[in-house]
Amino acid sequence: MWSIGLTSMAALYVLAGLNHFRDPQFYLSLMPPYLPKPEFLNYAAGVVEVLLGSALLWDRTRPLAAWLVIAMLLAFVSVHIYMLQERHTKFAHFTQVFLWARIPLQGVLIAWAYGYTRMLR
Repeated sequence: MWSIGLTSMAALYVLAGLNHFRDPQFYLSLMPPYLPKPEFLNYAAGVVEVLLGSALLWDRTRPLAAWLVIAMLLAFVSVHIYMLQERHTKFAHFTQVFLWARIPLQGVLIAWAYGYTRMLR
């Protein structure tokens, strides 16, 4: 069953994933230094986002894709925390409101994905 919400979510992740290839420097600049192989992680995240966004569109793969989107979003929280920790230095060009707002936004995205974790009959 397709909806505007589902199509929007799928498009969000596909486009975000493609952006990892279009502008890798943006994502590399956000990565905490303790993460190994940042270039690989950037491209892997892009591939995963494109695959999960696409998998959301199919009834059979949607529940698993939604759970994996949730896992991915939880993994990305470390980047948001790192950005908050470095908000006065490396990320001073972002407003504090923006950096803090990203944390609850993750919760909204997780709740949105959770809505698609059940198999529709």
